[in-house]
Amino acid sequence: MKWALLFLILFSSFLFFIAILQLIFLSDRRLEKRMKHFLEMKDRKTFDPKQFNVFLQFRLAKQKIRKQMLTKEKNSKLEVLLTQSGVPLKPEEYILARWISIALTGGLLFILSGNMVFLIIGGLIGLFIPKWYIQKKKKERMAKFNEGLADMITVVIGSLRAGFSFPQALKTVVEESPSPIKEEIEMVLKEMQYGSSIEDSLNELKDRMPSEDLDLMIQAVLIQRQVGGNLATVLDKIVQTIRDRTKIQRQIVTLTAQGRLSGIIVGLLPFILGLLIYMIEPEYMGTLFSHPIGLIMLGAGVISGTIGFFFIRKLTTIEV
Repeated sequence: MKWALLFLILFSSFLFFIAILQLIFLSDRRLEKRMKHFLEMKDRKTFDPKQFNVFLQFRLAKQKIRKQMLTKEKNSKLEVLLTQSGVPLKPEEYILARWISIALTGGLLFILSGNMVFLIIGGLIGLFIPKWYIQKKKKERMAKFNEGLADMITVVIGSLRAGFSFPQALKTVVEESPSPIKEEIEMVLKEMQYGSSIEDSLNELKDRMPSEDLDLMIQAVLIQRQVGGNLATVLDKIVQTIRDRTKIQRQIVTLTAQGRLSGIIVGLLPFILGLLIYMIEPEYMGTLFSHPIGLIMLGAGVISGTIGFFFIRKLTTIEV
């Protein structure tokens, strides 16, 4: 009965979280869709402004958050981060997601434990969940982009040798490449169509996708446009370098898998084990949070576990 109640609470919290996200983050799209619908209606007298009230309130709330919570520099950094991750959110929507995550995670742990300490812990966990998710999506998108970069350059080489110009070769890439390469190259072509030079468009691409392999290709293109030369031959050498580097990186990931798993276990096991023991026997673990010696032991455990985790990550991170 206890586990069934716990499952219902978790499932209800999940549905509530999804409902709030849908209501907040899709409000702009719903507003635009409804405005288009009413503007296309022949009888304009049936238009009711009150129907837009909820969506307008959310829009005004997000604008207020942008003005009060986000400076120009922070807003720019969040926009770059969200663009790199491929998550279709605006900076103010990301801030709202963090608030919702803090409230739900802290409230859920407080309901399960009945202790104010876990309310604070849950709030801290909820604060970092959106950032962790965005960083995870960014890493996955960067990895997918790097995996397809060699094939993309191969398509460019084939197009150049067939007599196409570099912009025409990029159009061929858009037609044949998967996401996220397709979206990024489309953005480059759009910037060029709006009057931006190839150099500026490629530099913008490098800012959106900070990849060392992509930087090699961009530098080769920029140098070739300044001093001339056979771009296809240079790109062919770059493709071979990228493939060799990718092969070495995969070997390193395989060889360091055990060490990275050990670091994850060292970092998470104390927290998970402590939480489970507290849920089973609260009085047994409660002494650690009330007695001075217990608090000292907790602090020492957190510090030593963090140091061990970062040492293992440092040892298993090998740059190629």
